Amino acid sequence: MSAAIRAAPAPRSSDGFAIAGVALAVRLAVVAWAATRFPPAEDGKYYQIVATRIAEGKGYTWLWPDGVVTYAAHYPVGYPAVLGALYAVFGAHPTLAMVANGVMGALAALAVHRVASVGANRRGANVAALAIALHPGLVFYTPAIMTEGFAAALLALAAWATVAARRRGRGVVWTGIAFGAATLVRPQSLLLAPCFGWLAAPPGNRRVALGRAAAVTAIAVGACLPWTFRNCARMHSCVLVSANAGWNLFIGAAPGATGSWVALDQLGVPAECRNVFGEAEKDACFGHAAVRDIEREPGRFLSLVPKKLAVTFDYAGAAGWYLHSSNPGAFSESAKVRLGTAETIWERLVVLAALVAIARYDGPFGRVRKGAAAATSAFLFMKSAWVAHLGLGLSAALLGRRFRDADRLPASLAAVTVLGTAATHAVFFGSGRYSLVCFPALAGLAGTVLTGSKEPRDNGESSQR
Repeated sequence: MSAAIRAAPAPRSSDGFAIAGVALAVRLAVVAWAATRFPPAEDGKYYQIVATRIAEGKGYTWLWPDGVVTYAAHYPVGYPAVLGALYAVFGAHPTLAMVANGVMGALAALAVHRVASVGANRRGANVAALAIALHPGLVFYTPAIMTEGFAAALLALAAWATVAARRRGRGVVWTGIAFGAATLVRPQSLLLAPCFGWLAAPPGNRRVALGRAAAVTAIAVGACLPWTFRNCARMHSCVLVSANAGWNLFIGAAPGATGSWVALDQLGVPAECRNVFGEAEKDACFGHAAVRDIEREPGRFLSLVPKKLAVTFDYAGAAGWYLHSSNPGAFSESAKVRLGTAETIWERLVVLAALVAIARYDGPFGRVRKGAAAATSAFLFMKSAWVAHLGLGLSAALLGRRFRDADRLPASLAAVTVLGTAATHAVFFGSGRYSLVCFPALAGLAGTVLTGSKEPRDNGESSQR
């Protein structure tokens, strides 16, 4: 390696703040364009209604057409609660939700810069942050009153907190708090909490690693418990966050399941659930029906897994889908296709760079990792891009004990995020917008392609070993 490359400057935190400023400016420009054009749409309609009711002091309740008001918990409470707090102060204007999304997107870019700084040079860390700051899908998803961009930012902040805890050699409180917030926004985020806690501990001490995994998980669960207790009292069921797991499992397991979202009108409500009206009870009923269908035809359920992964990772297109759904006149079908094409190219280049980064790492199974990365990266140029995402997780696992080295944190964080997301939607059902939460971690890894040296950086662990 040339001396010029070895002399590449180290990342600067000031660059991260500058890029976060760029991310915020770009997103606010989109908000200015979208504010009067795109009203809440799809699930965003419900988040807007719930947030408005919270702002009015009515809590998370639902007003039915016959005038009856019931307590609710179908959608996760975290996102509408944040919006409700803003609306209570400034008024229930959807533009405020868009601005909040923009601020979180800027924080995500800053967090990615700090994560990439573990193993990248200055240029690499900047490229990683810019990959999120200017991500076409995330930028144009800013007007969407939806949870995926918000959850993606919270996971990026959790990754930053994990890196910080690893550098200090202690403390995972912020990682746990980030996961508590992420779980309230997107409950499946909790599955990643023990993984991030485990990675926050230096290798070689299993007891410390297990302790940190347990601590992060406990803090995250603790943050949710007040809401769980509310559900115990108001919903007559101690639902951790949201009462929709049974519905979602049924959508992914029913005889008419396709691997993607299917309306219940098409699937048909299970006979035993037709006269069950309580929200939590009905969700539990759907869950039981889904388990019955899986046990009856396990082969059919397993055959849907590739389809679920394909609709999740092959093409996101969430921004164009939402904008077109909100106002087809202001965002045409052709505009949706163009944005989707740009987003797909952007995302696949990020995944490709991430695969190359893992292949270049020093460590065990070097040739095998290079071969796995080369073989799976080919799928990025086909319709089965999901194979490349799983290949990234496989390549990271082949690092063996080096998987937990401090300078490998971008790889390990990306791997567990992608594999955790894949596992979740292999069970339930897939959608392109669900993969958006993976891209901050993938960008952090992609930036490490540009590194001043293959030798591990001093991340404060030398004194701990």
